Amino acid sequence: MTVPRRTARTAAAGALRRLRSHLWPAVPAEHPRNRVYLRERMITLPLLAVVASLAFGWAYGEIRADSAALRGSHTPALGDLADAEMSLRIADREAARSLGAGESVRLSGIGRRYLTRTTRATQSLNQVARSGALTTAERQELDVVSGLVADYGTWIAFAQNNVADPVLREAGLGYARSMLCTAPAPPSRAAPGGFPPCEPRTGSDATTVVDRISALEKSLRGRVADRACLGAGVTAAAVVAGAALVLLSVGLWRTQVFLHHRFHLRVSLPLAAAALPLLAVPFLTADAVLAQRAQQRVVSAARELSDRTSPAVESRADAHPHARPDLRLIDTLESRARRDLARGRLPALDGAAPWVAPTGLLCAALVCATLHGYRREYVHIARPGAAS
Repeated sequence: MTVPRRTARTAAAGALRRLRSHLWPAVPAEHPRNRVYLRERMITLPLLAVVASLAFGWAYGEIRADSAALRGSHTPALGDLADAEMSLRIADREAARSLGAGESVRLSGIGRRYLTRTTRATQSLNQVARSGALTTAERQELDVVSGLVADYGTWIAFAQNNVADPVLREAGLGYARSMLCTAPAPPSRAAPGGFPPCEPRTGSDATTVVDRISALEKSLRGRVADRACLGAGVTAAAVVAGAALVLLSVGLWRTQVFLHHRFHLRVSLPLAAAALPLLAVPFLTADAVLAQRAQQRVVSAARELSDRTSPAVESRADAHPHARPDLRLIDTLESRARRDLARGRLPALDGAAPWVAPTGLLCAALVCATLHGYRREYVHIARPGAAS
């Protein structure tokens, strides 16, 4: 049993030495054999270039794609959902005030603000549907919300048409409100701005417009958080790419030194050209870090869009359009998210992600062809008995 074990240990040690010779090339002072050294470099350097470019290109592309999704669909959709909810609650208060005036509503109508806000809510829901941020099931849920909003307007119109009859008027208004919010609080418990609390429910009781919008916001916030998280795949790819890039850089440098000492080349221009894309790695890495930090800030903005917005803030902004914008205003939060995402990138690198992997493959082919040419040239000119 001793001999097989010793043989296995010897084979393992030999394999590790061969692996080390491939990944960490010897310096000329260690007197490596020319032909063996070039063969090892011809295999290892292109392989490292392929691994580094594929891993780095995929990780960088994923981070850039996450920023694009947050900027183009997820954050705007969250803002539109919040705007739809706030607009409906503002419209509901305006309808209650107008209908409370009695017969005069027949001549003056419910009010311009009611019409403006209900139209705005419908437009916001349509924009969410077109954003591409929702799943198929969520799109169906959004269709239900749109239908409830249309029915809400129908019952408000019923209350307006029967404004002379207090019973029918209150019945229409009450039914419309029950579609908007579950068990609205009495006026005595109204929040600042005259808006009654409207806490969304979950589970089987979540049937109103606010309940359903809240569920969509929660689901969308979860996807925003997932987009902002690096994830195990991206982290692993970044680690692999970092290790491969270090080994590739050292390998190219030592190969240049080897060719200078053994082949008396001042510099191998093809290998230098193949190494040029490495100069872009720090800039691409900085761009990825900026993008990831911006995504984390957008997670905070997304949470505030769902939790800190209120109809009172939006209503004050309508009444005082030239006042300093409130930090909890939907437009302010959306603008902050857009600004963070715009700053979270190097504009000169827009569109660079798809070219990372092809550039690495091209460099790998160039390195392989160059070293193969040097090896063939050496074999042809080597004299009998020369070190090989």
